[in-house]
Amino acid sequence: MTEMESRTEVTIITDNYRIDGEIALIKGARLTDFIVESQSFVAVTDATVMNHDGKPIMTASFLNINRSSIEIIAPSDLVDLT
Repeated sequence: MTEMESRTEVTIITDNYRIDGEIALIKGARLTDFIVESQSFVAVTDATVMNHDGKPIMTASFLNINRSSIEIIAPSDLVDLT
């Protein structure tokens, strides 16, 4: 990570999974801009992958998520899973 980047904790929902982890954003960038400008895959670090019932399936220090599989992505601090 460079001085121009910051880590942002995100929650990502796909058809089959919920992924909690971090992405590297340029300081001051919006999450929406990051997704629009990303290529085919989104790099996520310190990730926990769960099924939709919340059961952990795996953890990974790094994984790529196919951008076309992402249905919802939000900063984790704005997410309230009820």
